[in-house]
Amino acid sequence: MNRVALVTGGTRGIGAEISKELQAAGRTVVATYAHNDDAAQAFAAETGIKAMKFDVADYEACEAAVKKITAEVGTITILVNNAGITRDATLSKMTRKMWDEVMDTNLGSCFNLCHLTFDGMKAEKFGRIVNIGSINGQAGQYGQVNYAAAKSGIHGFTKALAQEGARFNITVNAVAPGYVDTDMVRAVPPDVLQKIVARIPVGRLGHADDIARGVVFLTADHADFITGSTLSINGGQHMY
Repeated sequence: MNRVALVTGGTRGIGAEISKELQAAGRTVVATYAHNDDAAQAFAAETGIKAMKFDVADYEACEAAVKKITAEVGTITILVNNAGITRDATLSKMTRKMWDEVMDTNLGSCFNLCHLTFDGMKAEKFGRIVNIGSINGQAGQYGQVNYAAAKSGIHGFTKALAQEGARFNITVNAVAPGYVDTDMVRAVPPDVLQKIVARIPVGRLGHADDIARGVVFLTADHADFITGSTLSINGGQHMY
């Protein structure tokens, strides 16, 4: 059966791979993006996946986008909350703006889009929500109190919403990636990156498709007995 999937931050990095893997699994995918028009247009041209630009931290923008997708594509029954930003600094140097931007984008977007799609899933008697957390939301990270708090909040949000969705055949799970070979990680100085890899038991960084395969598994029709769980995909770096 065709399912409509919405992937936030879905045109680059991990999100792009999730979008492509969901498409390969037979889903009709819509991917959101925030700023990089060239990358989004190239992604859409390459994959045929519809790319929509809006701010996932803005409830009204999300509401308009969900209405448009529902009218043009169909009811969203698969939601992957992947969009995220970093504004790193130690607490003494972190501004309230840096805190708010990360909380609004990384955690607030989960509320916005779950709130706007949940009733549609209930009406369809089917829903699959996957929220992308982080190893740093489980273990913490120096200089990331905002990011770690937002990602930790995602894990709690997931467990609570899973209890609300269970009787409607809506599963809500989280995926917590470790360090993945993305543009952001590749920008880390080589000596620092070497130390990170040394702490990963499997001896390498993750790849975007490692994360995407986990998401596809959790969004499958037959994954209906898995809810409220966090799937850690980190090469054994943090066993939680």
